Amino acid sequence: MAHSKLVIAKYEKEGLRFEIFVDSDMAFDYISGKGGDPLRIVNSNDIFKDARKGERQSPDKIQKVFGTTDVAKVVDVILKHGDVPITTEQRSKFIEEKRKQIISIIATNSIDPRTNAPNPPLRIENAMKDGKVSIDPFKSASEQVEDVVKKINAIIPIKFAVSKVEVTIPAELTNRCYGVLKQYGLKSEKWLQNGSLQATVEFPAGLQGEFFDRINKATQGRVETRLIEK
Repeated sequence: MAHSKLVIAKYEKEGLRFEIFVDSDMAFDYISGKGGDPLRIVNSNDIFKDARKGERQSPDKIQKVFGTTDVAKVVDVILKHGDVPITTEQRSKFIEEKRKQIISIIATNSIDPRTNAPNPPLRIENAMKDGKVSIDPFKSASEQVEDVVKKINAIIPIKFAVSKVEVTIPAELTNRCYGVLKQYGLKSEKWLQNGSLQATVEFPAGLQGEFFDRINKATQGRVETRLIEK
């Protein structure tokens, strides 16, 4: 296949270097999580110790570091954990995607301990701007959450918490609601003598408002809920 722009992706471990020629745009898409066949991204199936000089890495050293000589698996590791040159535009796009993911994780899983209400995404985003939080485009969003929270905790109080809710649903509405309960983390269920379902669900505290909206719509308000203190 024709490659629009070839760059050298590098990976170093145990004092050994491994290099591959990759298509810049396709490599960016791959490490952005769009997946696909890693072998479509490389210019050849060669693993080099010095790509510019054309010096190939020995199979025994590839086996030693990667635990395999399967080129697709080796390429996957190099792309996800190595140094892949990206353009300024790609870097900016990557950082913005990671920023949104981090905000989503914090908003979904945290509350404001002063009010026990979820932290809105916009409040988190503004706190990250005020705290001049920098995002690493090559680290996963989940890996960066802890550091981000430390930096913005002085601006907005954040507490990671879980909500545990007991719900009682009339017998004739249980079929309509069961899928919602499972989606939000069904932990226990008990069928009462009148056919009603009494269930306990557990989910990230930031989803509490969303859950109450969903279960109230599904039952047209005919649901009893009780927040269980943990």
